[in-house]
Amino acid sequence: MTIPTRTLGTTGPQVSALGLGCMGMSALYGEADRAESIATIHAALEAGVTLLDTGDFYAMGHNEMLIGEALRTAPAARREQAQISVKFGALRDPDGSWSGYDGRPAAVKNFAAYSLQRLGVDHLDVYRIARLDPAVPIEETVGAIAELVEKGYVRHIGLSEVGAETIRRAAATAPIADLQIEYALITRGIEREILPTTRELGISITAYGVLSRGLISGHFSADRKLAADDFRARSPRFQGDNLQHNLNLVEALRKIAEQKGVSVAQIAIAWVLGRGDDIVPLVGARTRERLAESLGALQVTLDEADLAAIEEAVPADAAAGARYPEAQMTHLEA
Repeated sequence: MTIPTRTLGTTGPQVSALGLGCMGMSALYGEADRAESIATIHAALEAGVTLLDTGDFYAMGHNEMLIGEALRTAPAARREQAQISVKFGALRDPDGSWSGYDGRPAAVKNFAAYSLQRLGVDHLDVYRIARLDPAVPIEETVGAIAELVEKGYVRHIGLSEVGAETIRRAAATAPIADLQIEYALITRGIEREILPTTRELGISITAYGVLSRGLISGHFSADRKLAADDFRARSPRFQGDNLQHNLNLVEALRKIAEQKGVSVAQIAIAWVLGRGDDIVPLVGARTRERLAESLGALQVTLDEADLAAIEEAVPADAAAGARYPEAQMTHLEA
């Protein structure tokens, strides 16, 4: 299978139509198998996936070092095709708790220096602050990244989880390749104002959470026991009546998937892929098996009848529960 490509914005790089989100290989979804994680990154590169997404705060640098190891041990041709998107700015305590965001220009450059070292690369392909720092104007943060672009340490500037006004201010400061934000069948808030704004400005979307952290993958069950360090153990959408309501949506989607001879995950990913060539879904596969399933979505075509059936089964705003616990929702400008 040849993976098609999409361009991030009018000024950004050409990347694979599906990217690999690597966070779960290090943090927030319980224990992961390091060897299998590296094998999955290798398999993704071998299949033609070029975009690898991470954050410097994923397990306090662990995820960047994991990707660095995977790149060092990959064949040279595959290593050279990798394009790394990095989020920065989240502040962590030794116990793993969150203590805010830092978008000051000096901090931006400091974060970048550490990321380059941990990843073992001489530049970052896309660099973005993970959440808006309310104490620092976005122009200052983006301006600092633009200085890194001028010096060759960063190739392209991205944004993450910000609203339309901030997107406009950032784009007026420097060229913006993409906005990374959650977008899925059951998370469609960007359609109201954010997506029209990015399209007006020629900015792409790299969509994370396309399977809603496994909730609409078709593999999650109501009786699944989650580890204490699994983010979903505290996520509103995975709790009590909310979980059962959301799994009922999944079962409605499963009927459509079965009629097409595909999996629930594949139809959910294909739906995001079909929302426009300016959208690049990030799949959070932690194993080669899940990666192969996700890549199969590239071969799924949804016609008007399919889309109407999906819309009826899973209408916009049908999900029960917020996408983050209340304390983390306050960090989202979008």
